[in-house]
Amino acid sequence: MGQPLVFPHGVTVYDPEKCWNGYTLVPLINDGVLLFDMNGNEIRRWNMQAMPAKMLPGGYVMGLSGYRHPDYGMQDGVNLLEIDYDGNIVWEFDHLEEIDDPGRDHRWMARQHHDYQREGNPVGYYVPGMDANPLGGKTLILCHQTIRNPLISDKKLLDDMMIEVDWEGNILWKWSISDHFEELGFDEAAKNVLFRDPNMRSSDGGVGDYLHVNCASYLGPNKWYDQGDSRFHPDNIIFDCREANILAILDKASGKLVWKIGPDFNATPELRKLGWIIGQHHFH
Repeated sequence: MGQPLVFPHGVTVYDPEKCWNGYTLVPLINDGVLLFDMNGNEIRRWNMQAMPAKMLPGGYVMGLSGYRHPDYGMQDGVNLLEIDYDGNIVWEFDHLEEIDDPGRDHRWMARQHHDYQREGNPVGYYVPGMDANPLGGKTLILCHQTIRNPLISDKKLLDDMMIEVDWEGNILWKWSISDHFEELGFDEAAKNVLFRDPNMRSSDGGVGDYLHVNCASYLGPNKWYDQGDSRFHPDNIIFDCREANILAILDKASGKLVWKIGPDFNATPELRKLGWIIGQHHFH
């Protein structure tokens, strides 16, 4: 099969009458975080990385300064930080775990990956009248921890956890999904497969990325809670597990899962009608 040798680049289509006109912020693989306009013009580039990059009111940008060495970490951000428009650091969190990787990294790390939310905006994208606080407030951070849990597997596991930290970097709340494994709804056949091969990755001498949570946000104000359904409390957190095809809401006060679809989309007539949701990202 022939492969193209010439690729279009830059802005290839732009109809201002049909666009939500503004700026776009993207993290580049090896070349910083880029802000560009609708015509593809570079407005600003910051020497940082991000997973993801987010801009807060006042031109503040959130991201990270780098990643743990891949010999030991898989998508582990060393920190979560916020800079002003000129690139000055105004906030940083890294004190989740003290890392001592032989021949590699030796420092405190946040092990942040995939998602975070700053107080004021529950979901990380534009919501009218709900601006993230640029210079204060709490931050919800999705992180990794490395564990051994013989109830899940006899292999070393890359576990997903969420923390909430204040502006001073104090950890106010912590939740680990491995503590709620029995709530995830795996049948015995799935548990058997997970035990034998929890999606092994090469980092850290081999580690099982058995769920791969890739988003976490607060529900925020919503009509279902206003109508009396406590599962949809605005402080509750919605997330998904990409590798396990699970989409869920956790009750922040109790830590319990209070709403879930998957992992088996053949389990009920309603799920069969919905159809299989596989490998999802940014459930919200």
